[in-house]
Formats: sequence, structure tokens, C-alpha cells
Amino acid sequence: MTARTSTLTAPAQTSVWSAVLAMSLCVAMMIASEFMPVSLLTPMAAGLSVSAGQIGQAISISGFFAVVSSLALITVAGRLNRKWVLVTTTFLMLLSLVLVATAPNLMVLMLARALLGICIGGFWALATAVIMRLVPADRVSSSLAVMYTGQAIAAAFAAPIGAWLGGIIGWRGVFWVLTPIVAINLVWLLLALPSLPADQRQSLGSLLAVLKRPYFARGIAAVIFTFAGAFAMFSYLRPFLETVTAVDVAVLSLLLLVLGCAGFVGTWAGGRLANNHVIRLLQAIPAVMGLVTLGLLGFGQLVVVAAILLAIWGAMNTAMSIGWMAWIAQNVDDAPEAAGSLIVAAIQAAILAGAAVGGELLDHFGIGATFIGSAALSGVALLLVGSGKRLLRRA
Repeated sequence: MTARTSTLTAPAQTSVWSAVLAMSLCVAMMIASEFMPVSLLTPMAAGLSVSAGQIGQAISISGFFAVVSSLALITVAGRLNRKWVLVTTTFLMLLSLVLVATAPNLMVLMLARALLGICIGGFWALATAVIMRLVPADRVSSSLAVMYTGQAIAAAFAAPIGAWLGGIIGWRGVFWVLTPIVAINLVWLLLALPSLPADQRQSLGSLLAVLKRPYFARGIAAVIFTFAGAFAMFSYLRPFLETVTAVDVAVLSLLLLVLGCAGFVGTWAGGRLANNHVIRLLQAIPAVMGLVTLGLLGFGQLVVVAAILLAIWGAMNTAMSIGWMAWIAQNVDDAPEAAGSLIVAAIQAAILAGAAVGGELLDHFGIGATFIGSAALSGVALLLVGSGKRLLRRA
């Protein structure tokens, strides 16, 4: 899709902003659905009579299906009305939540997470392009900011609220609480989104052409190791805080809230640095996150120290996506849709791989090995970024 003001016939401003806000809520619900289980990992494992590592890997299956759907959908979505694609993906999220809440075993949980993965990959592959069709060119940036606000809010509050509610109504109850919100969101999207007929689609060849660029391929490799390192640790943060820091549910919720709220600082700082210092930002993120992970391993038994380190990690975590999206905007601006699809696939693959590696290390060697593995992955990411010269498009 090319950048243009709108394909709609003078839509009412209120209708347009209603659609943008509905998409923002959808983003918040996706982020909450994807990462809420991190704060509920231990009780979910107990409830389904499996290990924490198995639950972590079942949760991460959404990443695999997000990878597949983000790459597949971008090649066929041009034939489909965007409105119905987004409505369908939201329905899959609703179905996923119901299946998680009623899951009798690990297999049903994996099916639910697969449906969520299709929702995540499909939504993110088209979201920016849809925004560009909804609003005039001079409103695209502000509309994207509104949409990403849903991500920031969910990242800040979903995990601590999930942990707190889980202690009161159980982990299944938490997912039941989300279902009516997503149902309302589904109806809202259905009413607020205008018809968005097929425009044009990317081919597999266009994706491969971008991937063949050496600087882009190196950047994608760095993306994978950066996100894998982050989620190898984050997926198993609750077991660490329960066993090493030895906190109860109330303190756990507070620590997760500290981590999430620090993300607003990371969003602000990342936005300021990404414009003129994107390479420095991409260097700092894996370096700081790796050091924080090792710091938690060494001093995480102290609650105050753990809180400080988690705040730093949370700020870096939100800056991570901003940094890499800014890198694409500055270096692949001639093919942003193909590059965006590939980086969404890379991020989701990294989340899947990081959680899988972390789960294996946890089950076989303990939480210390999981955190060391996370730091090692971050170290590889830092090496791939290097001086940054090999990540830049030559003029």
C-alpha cells in the first residue's frame, strides 16, 4: 500500500477517531492477552498439572503462529477487505480467551495460543496501513501514537493487575474478565471501521528483495537476538521473583507495576533518541538489558534493588520496539510495508525462541541458567549491532 491520505469519501471526524480508538483498545487487549500469562505462569502450571517451563513454551506458541500469519497475510490481504480482516482477527482473540479460561489441559491451551498468534500477526501486519487509509497524511503520526497508547497502557498494567486478580479470583477468572471487554471491542470495530476494500498486496518476491539487502538482514538478526534475550528472561520473571526475591502476590504485583510504568519513560526517551541517535539506542538496549539481567541474578534477593533493576529493564523494553521501528523508517523507507512485515515476523519468532530456550534452561538447570542464557543472547545482539555502520543503508 502506498502512503496516501484516505480512500474514504470524506468520513466524519468522529467516526474516524472512533475507529482509531477501537484499534487502540484492540492493541491493549492483544498485549494483555499475549503477556498476561507471564504474571500467572506459576498458578497456570499448577492448575494444569504441568511444569512452569511447559506452560512458558505453550504460551510462546502464539509467537510461531504470529510469524506465519504476519508473512502470509501480507501477501493475500490485498484481496480482502481490511475491515473484515481486523474484525476476524479480533474474533479469534475472543475465542482464544474463552479457550484459555476453560482449558482442561495443555493441548487446549496451545490451541488457544495459536489462535491468538494468528490475531497478533494479522493485526500488526495491517494496522499501520489501515491507519494510513483512515486519516489524512498530516494525522497519521498522531493516530499511530493513539493506537500505540493501548500497547503502553497494557504493558504497564496488565501484568500487575493480572497477578493481583489471579490471587483473588484465580487465573481462569482473569481471562474471563478480559472476554467481555474484547467482545465489546469486536462490536466497536464492526461499527466504527468503514469498508476498506482491497488496494494492492505485497508479493513474496518483494519480501525477499528487502531481506536480501545485507544491512537489513544483519538488522533482522540483531532484532531476533535482542528480543529473544529479553523474553528468555521476561517469560520466567515470576518464578524468579517468587523463588529468589521471595515475594508474595502483593509485592509481585507491585514489582510488575514498577516495571510496566517505567515503560512510559522508555517510550518518551526512545522517541527522543530514535530520531538522531538510533544506533546508540540500538546499542544501549541489549547492553543495558543484559547487565540488568545479570544484576538481578546477583542482587535480586533484595526487593529494593530488584525494583530498581526492573524499572531500568522496563524502560529499555519499551524503547526496544521504538528503536527498531525508527531504524526501519530511516533505512527502509522505500519499502516500509515489506520491511514492517518482516520485522513483525522476526520479533514474534524471537519471542517464541527466547521463551523456548528459557523454558528448557529453567526445567533442566534452574532459573539461574535461564537468566544467564538471556544475558548471553543480549550479548550476541550487541555484537551484531556493533558500531552500527553495517546497519545503515548506503547513500
